[in-house]
Amino acid sequence: MDAPGTQGGLFDGGALQLADAQLTYLPDWLDGATADDWLHRLVEETPWQQPEVVLFGRQLPVPRLVAWYGDPEARYRYSGMTHQPLPWTPLLGEIRQRLVNTLGQPLNGALLNYYRDGQDSMGWHSDDERELGAEPLVASLSLGGVRRFDLRRKGTTRIEHSLQLEHGSLLVMSGQTQHHWQHQVAKTRKPCAPRLNLTFRLIRTPL
Repeated sequence: MDAPGTQGGLFDGGALQLADAQLTYLPDWLDGATADDWLHRLVEETPWQQPEVVLFGRQLPVPRLVAWYGDPEARYRYSGMTHQPLPWTPLLGEIRQRLVNTLGQPLNGALLNYYRDGQDSMGWHSDDERELGAEPLVASLSLGGVRRFDLRRKGTTRIEHSLQLEHGSLLVMSGQTQHHWQHQVAKTRKPCAPRLNLTFRLIRTPL
């Protein structure tokens, strides 16, 4: 069953009609052949890590594999850890340039999350770290298996909107979105192919 507010009727020309938010969803940003190629190469080339976080007094591995790339000054702190950027690879540099051309905005860092199966997930959060500035810009490219992306208002528990993030799709979050909304990629028991998510960001205030 779909969660409340799935994408049917929510979008007008790619823009999500959501109060106190600026979101744009482009389901076919990449052609299928390019999306397939980038997925295969990135999964193989990336030096994946699985850092641990302290949750309720226990040290647990995050339920996905991660890597942080960026310009030398683009250090990024989240989940209690400061991440030093890996240098851009030729492929990630190419992807970044395509996104910059699409958005007309600079981007200096990219967080890669690899969801190996339905039990890999991302809990509720907002990308509102200080170094992302007053109006964080996050461009989220999805490759591989389709996963559901949920949104809820801060301070509430009800899922208000959900999107099915397709292979080769681009979701752009900007403006006041991160100040008013949280998002997650929940675990699922449904069979799903591995998914790679690249979230390109603009670090405005380096650590």
